[in-house]
Amino acid sequence: MANPFFRFFSRTSSSEAPPDAAGADVGSRRSSGLGELNRLLKGSEGLAILDLGPTSPANITHFTELGHRVYNEDVLLGSQNAEYKLKSDNGQPSVDVDRFFKENLVFRNVKFDAVLCWDIPDYLAEPLVKPMIERIASVMNPKGYLLSFFHTKDAGPDAPYVRYHISGADTLRLQRGPNFRLQRVFNNRHIENLFHDYASLKFFLARDNVREVLVVR
Repeated sequence: MANPFFRFFSRTSSSEAPPDAAGADVGSRRSSGLGELNRLLKGSEGLAILDLGPTSPANITHFTELGHRVYNEDVLLGSQNAEYKLKSDNGQPSVDVDRFFKENLVFRNVKFDAVLCWDIPDYLAEPLVKPMIERIASVMNPKGYLLSFFHTKDAGPDAPYVRYHISGADTLRLQRGPNFRLQRVFNNRHIENLFHDYASLKFFLARDNVREVLVVR
């Protein structure tokens, strides 16, 4: 069964990207991690870019105009499918991890050079976080890059989920997304453990209670 949350875009097909979903703009932010990623990718062409957030025409245009191929899969929205919901022995909600990864993040005949993970690990159900990072590692090219954001404890549990739209080399436009709730806050050690199979990490400090991480596969 085809995954409805997975899409592919190239320079010739980027005009077919769907319009932005409803959601109020809530400002913009400078992203040092995005700026570094764009600098590292500069001069290359024909790379495979994976965006794990909601489909963003701006992100598609940004990379396809540089001659790259963009693959998009809205992992967080896909994880909300009721078919993946289970109840554990103590009655608490759980997730059918095996079924989720049989039907999601399945990529054949493609390896990615860069992955936009955004802040998905902060909102994703706990049982899916580590397996997701491991799955992504398995479909990345050596020396590929992954950009991810993590909220700090000062963000608070009600930190709103936003969509990230690239509006410049190091600038993002923020748009209010679905009412997903922040599930956890990772400290630096947790983040390092999460990416322990990757070659290196670089942290970037931000002023809006978010830390950015650029990871090298």
